[in-house]
Amino acid sequence: MPTKQQVEEWVAAYERAWRSNTRQDIASLFAADAEYHEWPYETHWIGREEIVKGWRSREAWQQGGWDFTWTLLAINGDTAAIEGTGVYKELGTFANLWTVTFDERAKCTVFRMWNNQI
Repeated sequence: MPTKQQVEEWVAAYERAWRSNTRQDIASLFAADAEYHEWPYETHWIGREEIVKGWRSREAWQQGGWDFTWTLLAINGDTAAIEGTGVYKELGTFANLWTVTFDERAKCTVFRMWNNQI
């Protein structure tokens, strides 16, 4: 079960990866066999290498600026619920709710994201 500190460190690393857009920072967040789901109940998922490719392809609009604030809602077993608001210069403001499952090394193994434009 992750600690609050591990979750906070992971989200700080998530922000760092989002800002840097480097392969190393992005890949370091996720276990090798990680699952990334864009919607809460979808069965289709993408693995770590596809996550890295997808994140790096957003560089053009990311350059416009990005800001994010977040709150840890709960930790239930190995899964943390996190909510936040992202502000993207080119895309507007988004409300986010994540559920993130961690392994024993505090690497993400399952990431689900609810994302609604405000």
